[in-house]
Amino acid sequence: MASPPDPTTLLLPDSEAERPTLKTIAAATGLAIATVSRALKDAPDIGEDTKRRVRETATLLGYRPNRAGVRLRTGKTNVIALVLSTETDVMNHTSRLIYSIANALRGTAYHMIVMPFFPDQDPMEPIRYIVETESADGVILNQTKPDDPRIRYMRDRNFPFATHGRTDMGLDHPYFDFDNEAFARLAVRTLADRGRKRLFLIAPPRSHLYARHMTWGFSDEAALLGLPFEVAEKVTSDSGGEAVDEAVATRFAEADPPDGILVGSTTAAMSSIAGAERSGRVLGQDFDVVAKEAIALLRRFRRQTIIIKEDVGRAGEFLARALVAEIEKRPHEARQGLETPAKVDWGDAPRTGGKT
Repeated sequence: MASPPDPTTLLLPDSEAERPTLKTIAAATGLAIATVSRALKDAPDIGEDTKRRVRETATLLGYRPNRAGVRLRTGKTNVIALVLSTETDVMNHTSRLIYSIANALRGTAYHMIVMPFFPDQDPMEPIRYIVETESADGVILNQTKPDDPRIRYMRDRNFPFATHGRTDMGLDHPYFDFDNEAFARLAVRTLADRGRKRLFLIAPPRSHLYARHMTWGFSDEAALLGLPFEVAEKVTSDSGGEAVDEAVATRFAEADPPDGILVGSTTAAMSSIAGAERSGRVLGQDFDVVAKEAIALLRRFRRQTIIIKEDVGRAGEFLARALVAEIEKRPHEARQGLETPAKVDWGDAPRTGGKT
């Protein structure tokens, strides 16, 4: 049996105007066109070595699927839409989520588009646009609400979706979530180990379900330990940096200021530290901050920050694979996932003995 031709011999100057096709890849690899097609779609019955060979050849040949033709032939766009609020922690959480989803889709037939929506915009608007125009095969969204109209809308129309976060709607759908109740409980115990006596939470916006989880874990664990606690009223972890800075500075200027702060985002963590330092307090001595982050950043800002890591990379990869399985109506080994934090990165903060 003759060996398949060297793919580089197919890259002739006089053929540059012709787009490589599945037939071109099949000729270069010696595989059947159907096998090439299924390998590019990451079909489970095609071996990993074959998939890798097909992808490498496709890249070498400069193959790009004709998406207009794909849609006419299959009714699919091979597009996944990631719908995100512009209020999210773009510097840390969102950037990691985008990267991990895109990375999970590499080598598949799918690519990702990011569709933002703004604070003054109806969150339903981008969802309706995607569903009504059929501009994507599925949607990934975050900042879920207890009763989320976006989810109900897509579920009623049998439109594939996956969520970074859960709901209280009683609907079975693909999701991945971070256990924010466990995070808050772990943070409270950590602050108690540091000897902190008055705790302060800057929670996510109250309309989001994970805010409820975080607030409940914080308040219940503090009550169990007999520690006074309060929740910021005028700012959230999604508020602008200046607003959080000012709110914390104001609170530290009042009577009985907190000495242990729990925050739900990287930006709010840095801003809360800056606000407390304006009153002359020293992080790690007069007060502590426990924050969660997805990308190592806070340690470069203040080494005394206590960090609980959230693996947003794992979340993005899980959501991408679960949604592709949903789109293709095939079984997936896990449709729902939950990350429960158990480890604290103390940095330069002593584990016990904070100033009280």
